[in-house]
Amino acid sequence: MSTSNTAASYGSVAKTFHWLTALLILSNIGFGLVASWQAEAVQAAGAQPSAADLARAAWLFSTHKTLGVTIFFVALARILWAVTQPKPGLLNGDHGAEAILAELVHWLLYGSLVLVPLTGWIDHAATTGFAPIWWPFGQGLPFVPKDPHVAELFATLHYILQWVLIGAIALHVMGALKHHVIDKDATLRRMLPGNTRGEPTAKQPGHALPILGALAVWAVALLGANQLGWFPSTHDAPAAQVTQAEAEPGQWQVTSGELSIAIQQMGQEVSGQFANWTANITYDETPDAEGKHGAVEVSIDTGSLSLGSVTDQATGPDFLASGSFPTATFAAVLRQKEDRLVTDGILTIRSIEVPLSFPVTLSIEGDTATASGETSVDRRAFGIGDSVSDEGSLAFDVVISFDLTATRAE
Repeated sequence: MSTSNTAASYGSVAKTFHWLTALLILSNIGFGLVASWQAEAVQAAGAQPSAADLARAAWLFSTHKTLGVTIFFVALARILWAVTQPKPGLLNGDHGAEAILAELVHWLLYGSLVLVPLTGWIDHAATTGFAPIWWPFGQGLPFVPKDPHVAELFATLHYILQWVLIGAIALHVMGALKHHVIDKDATLRRMLPGNTRGEPTAKQPGHALPILGALAVWAVALLGANQLGWFPSTHDAPAAQVTQAEAEPGQWQVTSGELSIAIQQMGQEVSGQFANWTANITYDETPDAEGKHGAVEVSIDTGSLSLGSVTDQATGPDFLASGSFPTATFAAVLRQKEDRLVTDGILTIRSIEVPLSFPVTLSIEGDTATASGETSVDRRAFGIGDSVSDEGSLAFDVVISFDLTATRAE
């Protein structure tokens, strides 16, 4: 069997691409469905997933994503091969509407083989969350920011386009069976192993109408989804709110800042921020008799945490339990230890108090100060994620960092 196509038959390379693509797509549809069911079970209200449940969900999604990227590159290779080869003509090219529909479905298939995995890949690249793609080339994409709005948009596109792909596959299979069972021609046999030839009819459909038809199908799918309200709102999420009571002399008014956390999940860093927190800070460059420079009191709205695709899980009952413990606090004194400014205090999460001390980098220019710091805590000390006891699934250490700007109160 020749590796190349002829006007009447497919070569071995085209056949290999065809059946490899079919195997990958059908497998990945299955993995995607099972992964979605597992995710729904893990995130269901009142669910207390075990480490095995989370690991299974992550494995399913990682498999789905890795196969999706594989399909993307196989599709590109298949398209590049196809454009260099003669295309065997239709055996019923003179059947008007049926021939045009067959070509339209082929355009839908080729386009969807690129668009469906690409939109899923962009969703993954824009998302902060678990389930990495299993390859050594990183998890991001050029020009794709870590942005929940971008992730949600492309997740929606991925969902819509996958149904177009599934519909095109169904029509393609039905058409092949119709040719084999009813028409009894060589259309299906030409794609099976062997040297089956099928002489195409002299009349063949052009490309313009099928391409326009495929574009119309995608447009109708997207417009219909928009009418159904599937696309995310374009309104921006509320900006992070850092508030402070009316400052008194000796206090510093926080004007901007970020409070972030990061943790390793399934070997990948997952990071996010708290949108709402308050900080009351007093500081004097000259220490008092006890060597204290001041104090800090921070109150954090735990439900305002944004942690990408695992936000609901992170704020749920087994982790921060925001419904039962809506506020975390940190109260500390600021003192100089050796040549560093250090906070010594108590961090309270889920009503559990744990001593915490860490260095702070402080710079003061006139009446404006910038401060930053980073530390780590063991989530187990606060009873966070007790059901996930495997550090390989979810690390024990959580990195907490802050960066803020404040002005001196007059």
